Amino acid sequence: MKAGKLILVLTLLLSISDLKGSDKVVISIEKGEYWWSGLSSKGYEMPYSIDTNVKFDLWGDNNGNQAQPLLISSKGRYVWSEEPISFEFNNGQITVSTRNGEIIHGKSGNNLNSAYKYISEKFFPSNGIIPAELFFTHPQYNTWIELMYDQNENDILKYANAIIDNGFPPGVIMIDDNWQIDYGNWDFSPSKFKDPKGLIKKLHDKGFKVMVWVCPFISADSEIFRKLAKEGLLLLDKDKEQNILWANTQNKAAIIRWWNGASACLDLSNPKAKEWFKSKLDYLVDTYGVDGFKFDAGDADFYTKGVVSFNESNPNEHTMYFAEMGLYYPLNEYRASWKMAGLPLVQRLRDKGHNWEDLKKLIPDQMSQSIMGYNYTCPDMIGGGEYQSFLNSSTIDEELIVRSAQVHTLMPMMQFSVGPWRVLSKENMKICLDMANLHTKMGESILQLAKESSKTGEPIVKPMALAFPDNGYELIKDQFMLGNDILVAPVVEKGVRSRKVVLPEGKWKSDEGFIVKGGKTIDINVPLERLPYFVKQ
Repeated sequence: MKAGKLILVLTLLLSISDLKGSDKVVISIEKGEYWWSGLSSKGYEMPYSIDTNVKFDLWGDNNGNQAQPLLISSKGRYVWSEEPISFEFNNGQITVSTRNGEIIHGKSGNNLNSAYKYISEKFFPSNGIIPAELFFTHPQYNTWIELMYDQNENDILKYANAIIDNGFPPGVIMIDDNWQIDYGNWDFSPSKFKDPKGLIKKLHDKGFKVMVWVCPFISADSEIFRKLAKEGLLLLDKDKEQNILWANTQNKAAIIRWWNGASACLDLSNPKAKEWFKSKLDYLVDTYGVDGFKFDAGDADFYTKGVVSFNESNPNEHTMYFAEMGLYYPLNEYRASWKMAGLPLVQRLRDKGHNWEDLKKLIPDQMSQSIMGYNYTCPDMIGGGEYQSFLNSSTIDEELIVRSAQVHTLMPMMQFSVGPWRVLSKENMKICLDMANLHTKMGESILQLAKESSKTGEPIVKPMALAFPDNGYELIKDQFMLGNDILVAPVVEKGVRSRKVVLPEGKWKSDEGFIVKGGKTIDINVPLERLPYFVKQ
C-alpha cells in the first residue's frame, strides 16, 4: 500500500475509534461545541455548551419519555454505554459515569451528522421494519381527552362518527385507559361495552384501525393478581418480612405506586410472564378484532424500589422488557422507552400541557428523539395530552390548538384527541381539517422516508444542525427538516403573524408557490391558517 493511502486509512480509523474507559470519563468541551443527551423530554433545554451547568442520572429515570445512554456533539464526538449513565456538564467539562459496564467514547468525523451515522449503525442499527403504514399516511385519534376514564361503547362510536361527519380522514383510533375490566384483566368491561366485537367492526367499516390501551400493572387483591403471584409471574418485594398475611401464595409481590394507584407489576424479565401477557393481547386480537395496542407506563422509576425479578435487571431494563412486547404488533405506541432505537416502535412525546410554553417544546423534544435514533415519532396529542388542561372549557385556547395541529402536520405522525369540532369555531376547525388533509396528502412521502429510515437509520425529521452540519444551525429550535428537502417553520408563539425563517443555500419553493433564494434569513407573514414550509428545488 502506498504511503499516502496508508495515512488516509489510519486517519479514517482514528476518526471512528472507540475509546473504552472504565466507569468514568471526563471530557473537555470545545469552544463552539454543542452536545445533546439521550433524553427526549429534555430536548427543549438542548443543546448543551461550554457554559451549561446541568446533571442527570439515567439509572432508574427516563424522565417520562424515551431515553438512550448517549451523548453526541456537533464536533463529531459521542459517548455511549450499554448501561445507564450519569452525566454532568459543569465548568466546561462533561463528567460521565456508570454503575456497571464500560463507557465508550470517541469521534467520527467533525460534525453531528457524521457522529450520528456512525453511532446509529454501531449501537442501534435499524432492522428494516417499520410500524404499521397507516401511522404515517393518516392522522390518529385518541379517545382520552374526550372520554378520559369514561371509555364506553356509545361515546367511542360518537367520537368516530364525529371524525367522519366533520370531514376528517379516518386513521388509527386509540381507545384509552379504563375500557378494561381491571388492570391485568384485559377484557372489555361488560358494563361499558355490550358488543365490543360489533363496535370494532363498525369502526373498521368506517375506515379505522383500532388500538386499545394496556399497561404492565396488575390490580392488587384481584383474582388475576392471586393467580399470577402464585405462578411467580409478578415482581417481588425485596422485603421478606412484610407485615402482610399472604394466605394464598408464598411469593410476596411488590406493590408499586403509580398514577392510578398501587398495583402489582408483571415481571417481564420472566419469559413465562411475557407469554402470559402476549396471550391476553392475542385474545383481544383474535376475539374482537383489535388491531394493536397503546403500551403505557413502564417507566424506569417504577422499578427503583429494590424489586426482585426472575432475571436480575436494572430498572431501565424493565422498561426495555415492556417495550419489547410491542415488537409483536405493528400497531403499537410507547411513551416510555429505553435503548429501543432502530426498532419498529412508535414513540410519542410525553403529555404536554395546554399552554404555549409546552407547545414550544414540541419541536426540540422531537428533534432530540431523532438524534437518539427514535425515528417513528409522534409529538403528543394536538393541543396537549394533559387531560386536566381541558377540564375547564373556558381556558381552552383555540389559537393554541390550531398552531399545535400545524406543528404536527409535517411530523412523521399527527394525533388528535380533543375534538376540534367541539372546542373550535368553524373557521378554526377548518384550519385543523386542512392540516389533517395536508398530512394525508404528504402521507406517501412521509411513508417513503420511514421505509428509508428502516434501512439507513436516518431520521424522518431532523434538526437543522443534523441536516445541514457546519452551518451554525445548532440553536434553531422552531423549524426542522422533513427528510432532506422540506423545511418546516411552524409558529409556536401566541399572537404571532410574522416570523423569521433560516433558509440554507439553494433554491426553495414556499408553500405559497414562490421561489426563494437561500443562504439567508427571510421574514414571512404567517396568518393563523398558514403552515410555512419550503421545498428544495
